[in-house]
Amino acid sequence: MNHAFLKKLPKTDLHLHLDGSIRLSTLIELARESGVELPSYTEEGLRETVFKDSYKDLNEYLTGFAYTTAVMKTREQLERISYEVAVDNQQEGVRYIEVRFAPQLHASDDMDIIDCIRAVNDGLLRAKNEFNNRREVIDGLEPPFHYAIISCAMRFFTPAFSEWYRRFFEMHSFSDRETVFALASLELEEAVARARWEEDLPAVGIDLAGSEAGWPALNHLEAFTKAKGHFLRKTVHAGEAYGPESIYQAITDLYAERIGHGLTLLNPSAVKSRYISDPVKYVDALASYIADRRITVEVCLTSNQQTDPAFRDLSNHPFKKMMEKKLSVTICTDNRTISNTTVTKELHKAVNTFNLTRYDLRNILVYGFKRSFFPGRYDEKRHYVRQCMEYFEKIEREYFQEENVQ
Repeated sequence: MNHAFLKKLPKTDLHLHLDGSIRLSTLIELARESGVELPSYTEEGLRETVFKDSYKDLNEYLTGFAYTTAVMKTREQLERISYEVAVDNQQEGVRYIEVRFAPQLHASDDMDIIDCIRAVNDGLLRAKNEFNNRREVIDGLEPPFHYAIISCAMRFFTPAFSEWYRRFFEMHSFSDRETVFALASLELEEAVARARWEEDLPAVGIDLAGSEAGWPALNHLEAFTKAKGHFLRKTVHAGEAYGPESIYQAITDLYAERIGHGLTLLNPSAVKSRYISDPVKYVDALASYIADRRITVEVCLTSNQQTDPAFRDLSNHPFKKMMEKKLSVTICTDNRTISNTTVTKELHKAVNTFNLTRYDLRNILVYGFKRSFFPGRYDEKRHYVRQCMEYFEKIEREYFQEENVQ
């Protein structure tokens, strides 16, 4: 399966960070306008100094976000970047995206949390309307483009993260840090619920991001419990830089329906708790539990290669074992710009590294559509999934018929 075929197929990206996916040309332009200092003002220079093909470690990988978030401070900036992310996905055949970002990193006196969500939605909606007004879509020859928005709470933060976080710390100066983190997540959840149900924005769910070690998901229990009560969907970064116990906590305490990364899920040697007497049985039981409940793992191959030296050789990645265990998995980019990737590139890596069949590929793509947090009704979602998979079958027939003729 070559790159051209994969690019034509209808795809999803369920783990797509807005602040990690800005066009470099836009970053340079907005930085000049905003007086933000960059190490280079050419795309080539930024690729050499910041947004590389490979990184030493996670800390170096994260340095790029300081530059991207610095140009995401106004409604106009958020709307433009969101619009361009959607267009970039459309141009490579991606028909459904869930853009995630942390509104509290961008909120200010002039723009509250819901304003941030509105701005992101405005950009995505403009791109959606333009795409869906194409003749091929109107005539039903191709499936339309859809999207949703996920808001990220942070496991921990400091006043330096943003102006909003600085002021939040000041307002809770007598509280311990864990309490402040919990309160910030509650504030975010309430804002998202209001955006979803009072303003009818496609703010479908919440995520928990940030360093796992030392910052357990349990600190955010109340926010995720409220999210459940508000019918918000839930995904959690877990098992990326901590053991399987982190994944267990995400799905049991925070009701996670999807797991971001999940790298340690099948690794008994990553178990850290001294109360787990048999790590092998533990990870096997955890994997079976997740598989049985169709909790989907959002796999980000290139990002994992760049942040964890163990996966420089991609054949070491647990993705293949996840497939063998019949887990629900979907391929995502994580950060298109910082990882210098696309959904098509990620699928190409997966197919060629793990020798996936067309049947495997179809399963991966259908999981992306089925396990999405689609903002419409369930019957609308079912119809949309069917549209996309019929289009998959059409492209598959056309491509391999042409190949056979040649």
